[in-house]
Amino acid sequence: QVQLVESGGGLVQTGEFLRLSCAASGRTFRRYAMGWFRQAPGKEREFAAAISWSSIPTYYTDSVKGRFTISRDNAKNTVDLQMNSLKPEDTAVYYCAAGSGISRFGRDFDYWGQGTQVTVSS
Repeated sequence: QVQLVESGGGLVQTGEFLRLSCAASGRTFRRYAMGWFRQAPGKEREFAAAISWSSIPTYYTDSVKGRFTISRDNAKNTVDLQMNSLKPEDTAVYYCAAGSGISRFGRDFDYWGQGTQVTVSS
């Protein structure tokens, strides 16, 4: 069992930045791949970024490449998402997730946080 709690969401203007954090508790955190997904109103849940248990490799969806960076600190049981140059289309609830292997698909993740709201105004 893994428990995940996101934080760091908020309201920013276009071009600004946010750093999301996900704190994990439970067994064998270091061996879990971690992902960030997002869901905007009226849209399907979308993959954003993922990271292996050892931090290599990382995956990103094309729309965030070069702007977002996923990282983890296994000693602290945290995974972060640094989001730079934010755009209105980044507005969504962001969820962190844990799974047994790195993936771009939500079905491959077993544990999910409650989400944190990111709103980017134009």
